[in-house]
Amino acid sequence: MTYAELVFVPSPGMGHLISMVEMAKLLIDREPQLSVTVLIMKLPFDSDFDSYANSLATSMDTARIRFVHLPRVNIDIEFSAGTFLTSFVEGNKPQVKRAVADIANSAGSNRQLGGLFLDMFCTTMIELADEIGVPSYVFFTSSAAFLGLMLHLQSLQDEQHLDITEFKDSATELDFPSFKNRLPAKVLPSVVLMKESVRTFLELARRMRATKGIVINTFDELEPHAVASLAGLGAPAVYPMGPLLNLNTKTKKKADGGRQGDGIMEWLDEQPPSSVVFLCFGSAGSFREDQVKEIAYALERSGHPFLWSLRRPPPKGKFELPSDCSDPAEVLPEGFLDRTASVGKVIGWAPQAAVLAHPAIGGFVSHCGWNSTLESVWYGVAVATWPIYAEQQFNAFELLVELGLAVEIKMDYRVNFQMESDVTVTADEIEGGIRKLMEEAGGDRRKKVKELGEKSRKALAEGGSSYLSLGCLIEDILSNMP
Repeated sequence: MTYAELVFVPSPGMGHLISMVEMAKLLIDREPQLSVTVLIMKLPFDSDFDSYANSLATSMDTARIRFVHLPRVNIDIEFSAGTFLTSFVEGNKPQVKRAVADIANSAGSNRQLGGLFLDMFCTTMIELADEIGVPSYVFFTSSAAFLGLMLHLQSLQDEQHLDITEFKDSATELDFPSFKNRLPAKVLPSVVLMKESVRTFLELARRMRATKGIVINTFDELEPHAVASLAGLGAPAVYPMGPLLNLNTKTKKKADGGRQGDGIMEWLDEQPPSSVVFLCFGSAGSFREDQVKEIAYALERSGHPFLWSLRRPPPKGKFELPSDCSDPAEVLPEGFLDRTASVGKVIGWAPQAAVLAHPAIGGFVSHCGWNSTLESVWYGVAVATWPIYAEQQFNAFELLVELGLAVEIKMDYRVNFQMESDVTVTADEIEGGIRKLMEEAGGDRRKKVKELGEKSRKALAEGGSSYLSLGCLIEDILSNMP
């Protein structure tokens, strides 16, 4: 028997790494001929990503997934919109090349390099696979609809020479093959609306077409129209294999002795079923003080029990992730914590999957990151959309209009690369969204989300759509080994 070693190259984001590792687990659990090496590119600054990546090697209980931490590259990276990730990936390409070559050279008569799996932001590395003579695959961490958007915009740019940046601040609605509904230009991701980044970003889509296949973190039953549209957009073989989620999150202990990390689940245990609105905006989501106060006013006026993950923005001009507030009272309205002590809980970091799984949760005010979207579907929790950056505005539109799984707080809210916005969402808008989310118990939207949650589990089970897609991918990998 010949064993195939697969090399995974995730980009340096928690959602990208976590879902890619979950895919690796599925592959090796299903096929004994496969093993995986994950190459970890270190960010040029300390972050939770680095510490999480370091912990993976010790927490994994399999000998067939190993992690190689590449040395941090001292490269001059411009911390500006649309250029950081590209510069980072290009700067790391030489040592990724060396690591892949070492793996290829160390293969024996019964073990050989079977292919590269590249994160959607690392597709410029397909040339490394071509040089060694192994197939390359893309791991796409967003939705099938967003892949369709990228492929379609790249065609418009290359074939019709359309300047996509002209849609910035436009009220135009656009037709896209991956959506049944017309898409407002205002929810296009910032990266395609800026001249300094659009061509580089769409180059990623151009290169995806040259790979053996694209693994997408979605499932057929969630996005049937979008998945079906991809072949007509010139995509290679597509493998919807989701939802790929790490649902075993624990309540995180904090450096302050766990003051904010402890007590979350115990507090939820005391709340009635489906009564609590959960507010959480991802690992990079935070708001300035005036916006925090508007959220607080809305929560207090709504009267619904709430669990609010409140993070402090990074210092101005610093390229860092948000951190927990040492004293939330400093940014909240005076007396807010005392007045809401019987109905609400303000926390820092939240064990999101564990919270969404709790029967007390009745709704989720979310930034609409794709992993968070899949978690909300898995646990059957309806969403109120409040996107912040990346493709989250697009995801919000898909959830709200295309799929009918959400209500709106603000669909086109966005921040710049310094995580600042010139828009303040009012307490009235927030309160209205929360009331609509929480006060339609038994409504069609909640039923639809819960049905999709059941379908997401069936998709991964034996005979399900994602299970069958995984089988097709393994067959392709083994039949295309050099």
